[in-house]
Amino acid sequence: MAFIKKNIRLKAMDFLARREYSRWELHQKLSHKFPECSEIDQVLEQLSIEGLQADSRFADSFFRLRVNSGYGPKYIQAELRQRGISDSLIDDVFTEQNVDWSAVARALFEKKYGNEDMSDTKLRAKCTRYMQYKGFGFDHIRELF
Repeated sequence: MAFIKKNIRLKAMDFLARREYSRWELHQKLSHKFPECSEIDQVLEQLSIEGLQADSRFADSFFRLRVNSGYGPKYIQAELRQRGISDSLIDDVFTEQNVDWSAVARALFEKKYGNEDMSDTKLRAKCTRYMQYKGFGFDHIRELF
């Protein structure tokens, strides 16, 4: 048993050495590597206690990465939920980061459609769909036009 626990811990630390993972993601990866192993939760709890894995740190890192990639709040919230981050932690991250979403939307719009004539309704519709896909709400999109 101790040998398996040690292997699980080493594999978890190997994953964490490359990038931050949420506890849920790490559990999924370890469950795939070590099927039907009951020690995974114990190892993850110990890593969390030692500060080697933290959902808050993962959420902050992931949030900044997505904002810098031009994604909007809806997209980021959905992705964090998919990765097992709680709604309260998501709210905390959004509050702490205090991002100007209009500026993020404007930068993305300028990068993608900066030279386009937005008087064409088909192009406006295409732009609107793209911005929605990237996670921006109608209020942010409306400001662009």
